[in-house]
Amino acid sequence: MFNSSTSQPTLLLATSNLGKIGELTAILKPLSLRLLTLADWPAKIPEPEETGEDFLANALIKAQYYAKVCGYPALADDSGLMVEALGGRPGVASARYGGGGTDGSRKLKLLREMVGLKNRRAKFKSVLVLAGSGAEYLTWSGELAGEIAEKPLGEGGFGYDPLFWEPISGKTLAQLTLEEKNRISHRAKAGQAMARDFEAVRKFLAGCQES
Repeated sequence: MFNSSTSQPTLLLATSNLGKIGELTAILKPLSLRLLTLADWPAKIPEPEETGEDFLANALIKAQYYAKVCGYPALADDSGLMVEALGGRPGVASARYGGGGTDGSRKLKLLREMVGLKNRRAKFKSVLVLAGSGAEYLTWSGELAGEIAEKPLGEGGFGYDPLFWEPISGKTLAQLTLEEKNRISHRAKAGQAMARDFEAVRKFLAGCQES
């Protein structure tokens, strides 16, 4: 199904999250890469256990795992919401907040924990890791500061986006178009940093093709 002889560098987006795939595809467009996703594999690939204590560790676990299993250099994102009044929670546990469940249940738990708290400052953080079959990897990160809204607003985005109010736009991330979000989001900033490292990325991918 795959042609490794193509001159166009190939990169696997190591996520099943359709929201992340859409954002990363748009962000990485300037790099002119051949992008694959986990949906391109005929059988579902078991997910690795995310045992890292921070975003970098978890992103590295995912990138190295999928690169080894799929045979292509992989780009993994680990990101989450950090709320100041909650001591940085949910942090690396953002996707498993309250024992997992749905986006709706996680948002509800967060709103319950924020009841009566005047400090609603928060930030999103994203760490991208590009890894191949070896030990070397490249990494970039981005952050977006904002506040937790009193109630969900907007129909776009995913995850905690309807609760994350961004002060410059005066909207939640879920009220922004994908194009608007991709100019300011934490993942966009990490992706923009990656795009600025164009030559390093191309060199890394070329090295993966040769090995």
